[in-house]
Amino acid sequence: MSTYILTCNAGSNSLKSALYTADGPELRFRFLADRIHDRMTLEVKDGDGKTITTATDVGKGYEQALAWILNFLNDQAEDFRLAAAGHRIVHGGPYYEGPVVVNDEVMDNLTKLIPFAPSHQPHNMRLIEALQKLDPDLQQVACFDTSFHRTQRPEAASFALPRKLVEEHQLYRYGFHGLSYEYLTAAMADHLRDSERKRVIALHMGGGCSACAISNGHSVATTMGLTALEGMMMNTRPGRLDPGVVLYLCQHTGRSVEEVAEILYKQSGLLGVSGISGDMRDLAASNDPRAAQAVNLFCAMAARETAALVTDLGGLDALIFSGAMGADDAEVREKITARLGFLGISLDYAANRKNRTVVSEADSHIKVLALPTDEEIIIARKTCEMMN
Repeated sequence: MSTYILTCNAGSNSLKSALYTADGPELRFRFLADRIHDRMTLEVKDGDGKTITTATDVGKGYEQALAWILNFLNDQAEDFRLAAAGHRIVHGGPYYEGPVVVNDEVMDNLTKLIPFAPSHQPHNMRLIEALQKLDPDLQQVACFDTSFHRTQRPEAASFALPRKLVEEHQLYRYGFHGLSYEYLTAAMADHLRDSERKRVIALHMGGGCSACAISNGHSVATTMGLTALEGMMMNTRPGRLDPGVVLYLCQHTGRSVEEVAEILYKQSGLLGVSGISGDMRDLAASNDPRAAQAVNLFCAMAARETAALVTDLGGLDALIFSGAMGADDAEVREKITARLGFLGISLDYAANRKNRTVVSEADSHIKVLALPTDEEIIIARKTCEMMN
């Protein structure tokens, strides 16, 4: 009987999952459930990247997507058995510096962190609970997005709040998208010389967006903080915001805290500015001037956050674009790098339009890469390590 590892990666509007052999790990299938809360589509690819099937009648939500995936896998082989499941968990808070096997204590700690990641943590936990019901003896491993950023410098991880308040409530800039940055840190070695990897900024731009300053392979600063709201503008989240706006909405507009949270997590960002959609693909296809305004604001904020991180590195050797909007959207890269030309970035527009890996000119002072990320292989490797 062959044994496998299933990885589960719940984004704010997607579920990426993959099946790996337990000895390796070696990829067998990759699953992508997109626009998971609205018009969900589910695509299955084999280990070579060939599309096997697509489905549009999956339903809505993470649990429906997971159920479809497990049914598909059971239909593929009579002797199919999961040895373990690895999960991307958005927030590990002060508790976890690395992956852990899930038990009741871990679930209790994850529950305590829900206020710090209300749009992600409950979904992550529901996937764990769903698999527990299907196979109570299945070993499940939690892999944390915050772990990669435990190497941040104290000044990058701190808020200028009363010390007693900070220590009592563990209010720190934990950062997110760490599994993606861990993969990119390893993958960039194939495209950058040693001298080009000393001061790197990576931009993860999917449903949620952040940037990370990486010095010699370690996170020294990142744009997201205690929660996944800060930093770059996102699909439905505003990014960096004057906290006075939140106080005003709560104190002077008659809105409850819950209503303001709904605005910040689900009604802002590209969706809020455009009034059309939070998906960059929809905005690119629209002739509505509000769509262009939203895209321009997104790129301006991304450039500003990137430039700010240069101060944490003392300069910049390479810039990496990743995530759906980073690795696949040439126009977004053009708009962002155009604002960063003063740093010494020269974009190769032909290479950029073809979505090549290296999209900077040969004489650019800063090398620019468009590099797809792979959080699933990082989860699979960590899960294998915990099994062993």
